[in-house]
This record gives sequence, C-alpha cells and structure tokens, in this order.
Amino acid sequence: MPGAIPGRPPPERARFTSRAAVLAVVICAIALSLAYPVREYIAQRRQIDQLQAQSAATTAELARLRAEARRLNDPAYIEQQARDQLHMCFPTEKCYVIIGNAAGPGATPESAPPVAPWYAKLWQSVKKADQAPARSVKKADQAPARSVKKADKAPAR
Repeated sequence: MPGAIPGRPPPERARFTSRAAVLAVVICAIALSLAYPVREYIAQRRQIDQLQAQSAATTAELARLRAEARRLNDPAYIEQQARDQLHMCFPTEKCYVIIGNAAGPGATPESAPPVAPWYAKLWQSVKKADQAPARSVKKADQAPARSVKKADKAPAR
C-alpha cells in the first residue's frame, strides 16, 4: 500500500460509521411507525373472526327456529304436543292419567332414598357433636419414656 509504514499493520477501518448510525435510526423509525398499524390490523382481524363466528351461530339458531316454526304450523304436531304436555284430548275421547309409579317414559325411579331436609341434617350433626367422643387415652405410665441428653460444649470462639 502506498503511504504505509513498513513493519506496521495497516490501520483498521472504523466498525461503526456515521452511515451505519443513520441506517440504524431509519430502520428504528420505520419499525416504530409500522408498530401501531400492524397492531390495529391484528386486532381488527381478530374482531372480524369473532363476528364471523357469531354470524355462523346466529345463522344456525335461525335455521333451528325456522324448522320449529314449520313444525308449529303443522296441526298434527300441535295436537301431539297438546296430548303429551297438556294432557288434553278431544271431547269424544276418554283420557286417562295414571298417577303413581308408572313405568312410562316420564316415570321417575323411586328406589333412590329420600333426601332429608337441611334442618334434619343440622339436628343430626348437633346430636352427634353432643355425644362424648370415644377415644382411647394412654396413661402416662404406659407411654415410653424418652430421655434427651445434651452434649456439653464450650462455646466456639
């Protein structure tokens, strides 16, 4: 190299130049100016997805309600519901209602024990607490004696 002193290593170039500093500032400014719009875009996409899911659920509910409205416009369905739920019948018919343990579809099993009311449970717990506890108490002479010996040590200095 011209102008280099023999025996000396060539001078190193500066690693952090003013061009690199300006480039870093420009990149940071671009990143900061894009941060808010990108965050808003992500929030809006999330809101759009939620609204689309809500719209799909509303559409399914609407389809279910329309099907129910079609059934309610059918006189045979209305008659069946009146017989099943309201126990109604035509004037020329005789209707019977079975009271008691029926093995029909609406029958409840009576094999389950009856549930006691809360005050009965409370009274039982008071009675149980009033009774003397059945504990086995060991006498002092039956308990094994333990002796603890302390070693006499001089305080360390």
